[in-house]
Parts: sequence; C-alpha cells; structure tokens
Amino acid sequence: MSNMKNLQDTAVWMRKRIVEMTTHAGSGHPTSSLSGVELMVTLFFHDRGFFRYHVQDPENGENDRLIFSKGHASPLYYSLWAAAGGIDAKELLTFREFGSRLEGHPTRNFPFTEVPTGSLGQGLAVGAGEAIAIKQQILGDPQQTKTAIPRVYVLLGDSEIAEGSVWEAARIAAYYRLGNLTAIVDVNRLGQRGETMDGWDIEKIAQRFEAFGWRAIIVDGHDIEAVTSAYEMVLSGLEVPTVIVAKTVKGKGVSFLENKNGWHGKVLSKDELEQALKELGDVDETIQGTIQSPETHSVPSKPNIGKQYKIRDIGYSIGDTIATRKIYGVSLVEVAQMNDHIVALDAEVSNSTYAIDFAKVFPERFFEMFIAEQTMVGVAVGMARRGLIPFASTFGTFFSRAFDQLRMAQYADVPLVCVGSHVGVSIGEDGASQMGLEDIGMFRMTQGSVVLYPSDAVSMRGCILLAAQQKGISYIRTTRAETPVLYHNAEEFVVGGSKTLRESGKDVVTVVAAGITLHETLKAYEVLQEEGISIRVIDAYSVKPIDVEVLKKAVRETKVIVTVEDHYRQSGLGDAVREALSEEKANIISLAVTKRPCSGTPEKLLRYEEIDARAIVETVKDVLEEK
Repeated sequence: MSNMKNLQDTAVWMRKRIVEMTTHAGSGHPTSSLSGVELMVTLFFHDRGFFRYHVQDPENGENDRLIFSKGHASPLYYSLWAAAGGIDAKELLTFREFGSRLEGHPTRNFPFTEVPTGSLGQGLAVGAGEAIAIKQQILGDPQQTKTAIPRVYVLLGDSEIAEGSVWEAARIAAYYRLGNLTAIVDVNRLGQRGETMDGWDIEKIAQRFEAFGWRAIIVDGHDIEAVTSAYEMVLSGLEVPTVIVAKTVKGKGVSFLENKNGWHGKVLSKDELEQALKELGDVDETIQGTIQSPETHSVPSKPNIGKQYKIRDIGYSIGDTIATRKIYGVSLVEVAQMNDHIVALDAEVSNSTYAIDFAKVFPERFFEMFIAEQTMVGVAVGMARRGLIPFASTFGTFFSRAFDQLRMAQYADVPLVCVGSHVGVSIGEDGASQMGLEDIGMFRMTQGSVVLYPSDAVSMRGCILLAAQQKGISYIRTTRAETPVLYHNAEEFVVGGSKTLRESGKDVVTVVAAGITLHETLKAYEVLQEEGISIRVIDAYSVKPIDVEVLKKAVRETKVIVTVEDHYRQSGLGDAVREALSEEKANIISLAVTKRPCSGTPEKLLRYEEIDARAIVETVKDVLEEK
C-alpha cells in the first residue's frame, strides 16, 4: 500500500467511520479524531513499514507499540484498527454502548490497547516505560542503541502538553536515551473551550522538546509525503527520542467543522452527518490497510506472577531491632536473584527507602526516576506491560502526587508494587509534609489492590515475597523507626492473613494494629497484664484483603475491637476492620491520627495523637468501666 492514492482513500474511509460511529453513539470526539487521520494512516499503512505488528497476536513481544495518550480520540483509534483488519468495521457502530469493547476512551477490553487512557498527560511516561523495557529485555541495557528493535509511538494532543507530567516523562526519556520512543503531537490548535496555550506555534513546542533533549521534527500533519519523511527520520537510528510536532486542523475533512470552536466533544446530527459523508465523497468501502510484520527479536518469556520463592534465613532473631524499610532492598535482591523480570524504580530517595541496596547488586535493573513520582508510576506501568515486575519506592506521602496514575493503573491489568516509607507521625521531626497519613486509604480504594503493612523484619520480607506474586497493584507500607523482630525466620505470611500475637480465654478487648502501633500495643499489653487485664493482640499485616474470619472470631469472644493506626482515621485500618465487620454486632473503637501533625520526637507525636501504649491502656480501661 505504498501509493498515495491508497493512503488518501484509507484516510477518507476512516473519516467516514469516525463521523458515523460518533453520530450513531450520540457522543464522542469526532473533531479531535479527524485531525490525526493522516498521521496514523501513514504510520500504519505505508509500505515503508514504519509500524510493524502481528495484527492477529496483539501481545506478541516483537510488535511495535502505539499508545493513544490523547484517549478521547478513540474514534480515530478504533477506525484505525478496523482499517488494519483487527476488528470488523461493523463493530464500530457499537461505540460507547454498554458491553461494547469500544468504550468512550480506550481500555484493555479492546485487545489492541496498551494501557487505558483518557486522563491526559500520562501516555508518554507509559511509553517511556515500554521503551526502557524493550531495550532492557532485548539489548540487556537501556543505554545501548540499536535500531532494529520494537518501537513505541505515543499520540498526544496539544492541549495535553500543558500537563507537567508530560515534561517529567520527556526528561526521563531523554535521560535514558530512548531512541526507540517517538511522540507525535497533534497540534490542532483548539482545546475544549477555545485555543490552546500555544495555538499553532509549533516552533515553540518543538523548541521546548529540544530543550528537554529530544530531536524535534515539524510537519504539516495532513501532508502524507511530509509525514512520510518525518517517519523516515524516526527510523534513522538516533540515540535520543524523537517528537513529531504536526500542525493539523481540528475537524479536518468536513468543511463546516474545520478549525471551528465549540465542536469539542460534540457530534453531528443525522442531517449534518449526511452532509459530511457527501462532502467526504465516495471511496471503496472494502478498502483495508496492511501492517507489515515485525522483524524477529529474542523476546523474553512472560513472568511467572504466581512464582513461589524460597530464600535464606533473614539473619535476625526475635528481639533484634531493625527498621522494616531497611529490609526492603536486601529482600528484593533475594527475590530478584530468582526472577530476572523484577526491576526497581525509585524517586531519588533510595538511601532512605533502601532501594539503594538493590541498585548496588543490580544496577542494570534499577531505574532512577528522580523527583518525578507521576512519571515513576507511569514508567512502571509501561514496564509491566512489557513483562517486567516493577517495584517502585518513595516516601509514602509522595505517592499522592501520582494518584491519578495509580487510578488509571488499576485498569491496566499489570503487576505493580509500590513501597512507601516514612509514613505516619512516627517519622518524627521532619513534620507534616513528609508524613504519609493518607496512603493506606489511597491504595485501599484502588480496584483489586493488595495493601500490606509489615511490623518487623521477618514480616517485611514475607510481604515482599507476597507482592512479587500479585497480578495487580500492591502497596507495602514500611516504618522509619527501628522496631523489634517479632517472628521466627520460618514464619509464613499470606495475603488476607493476620497473626494473633497475644490471646487467652480471659481477653476483654481485641486490639488490632499494624506497623509502629503494633509495637505500642504490645507495650500496652504488658502494662495491662501487670494489672490483671488480658487483651487480644492481632497483627493485621494484610490490611487489604483483611482477615475477616479472625476478626469475626475476636468479636464473638471479646465483643469490643480497638484499632490503632498511625494514619488518618478515614479509610485506614479502622475503616477496613469496620467494613469487614459490617454485619456483626461489634463495638469498634478507632485510635488514629486526628490532630494536625507537627514536628517532634516520634514518642511525643504518638502521645499527642493518642495512638501510643498509654492511649491504648486508657482506652481499654474506659471500655471496662463502661461494661
């Protein structure tokens, strides 16, 4: 399909499908889709083979990759794959219907979708992650350069590049010299409510990318010959990422839509559709493009997510003290020695999260993301889509910056482990800005997630092993302070499990805790024991899913549950327990961070927030008085 006439006809065919499917659906973004047609037709169907893909095998590791960061242009995306023979064109008329694979913005329900998109500003980071993973897997080192490897293309909108996350990703892509990554910016000038920040100043956009270390190519996005030349340059094998900055017209191909404000997210009426189809003209309705097959590469097998690990004695005895965060790196090294799909990312705090221990042993599998948490999560998602198992670490509170990326990652169906250190008021003098107090809730509310909160070195290692086996998002919450080892090295941990550390037939209250407050609970237990008061102590190391059966048993036998957590009351451990016991007649008392946090020693802050041993003792005694 090399001649201009065939490419032009395919462009017309796609434009007709775009306006038809959106009018039939009664909603969508036809004008944003019409502007990018020539860019995509040339990429997919030129006989030069710019984009190579096994259409019948979307998950083949040899395939090039296309990410529509500009997810609202899904009519363009779906019609492109219909033109490629990936789906029957008749399916386009199911666009946006309940149960259709062709959702309003692309999701993984559509087999050619790399990641769900639509929340703007995220696609470039995911593309960078995929490009890194491809170089890592095939070349063994992301810094190496070779042209004959799968390439990653990311379509962005010009409104979208106002997002700071785009520029975080651009800088990372340049830092890792991702010559197999190409961004395509569809500069159609008009956003949702009017002109974009840069309008049609494509030179300024190009210069901005160049300042970030990219090679920029400026083109007329509707001139197929010019677009062809741009893609030829992409294949020239430079050692830096390339951006094609394309000047386009919103609504291109339909005169009464072209460059007209007020049409974003608006579809044509039936009469307008008839007029548009007539203007677009006749074309062979059976036309179909051909995507060339990829070159053969040595693509590693997919990871065994359910792999069972056997590792050596951790080397600590009960009573020894060490911070759980210090176990992270060394435990990850052990797991990574048995699974070469595991990689680690960190946001320039690896000497605090202790990811640095992994970096020392596996420098080629460690990726510094600097202070760019949104890009760290996006890159990790891209890596996971290409078969790696990423562990991403930073201070727990800074994952809140990347919550939108995590929100979209929950729909990506990829393994992603996030490890948050420096959580709660117990970090001490650093103050409120550094205290992760919302992180449990943030990760609990993501669909299908696992939230683990180890309290000692042995349980921390156990949680690393569990997280490495999960299919979706996992979060491990680590503690800054040194804490005593509670478990023997052979202790086993399971997702959805707990450990009952103290129990008797005389227990008057059950205290459920994890992390630093579990150690405060054990202190309270000793004080109460001296006064002849017995309490049950449960280590809820698996916050999500939580051990419902053990909690129900505790309610039946003690009637009262006290939860203690170094986290805000809303959506934390207490709420997890409350939800688990929603059908039980349970008296649940939650001790949590309720005051505005400030600087101070950990001891003073735990006392101030009333989540220390003394507060637990006082609460238990209050319960007994009420009885």
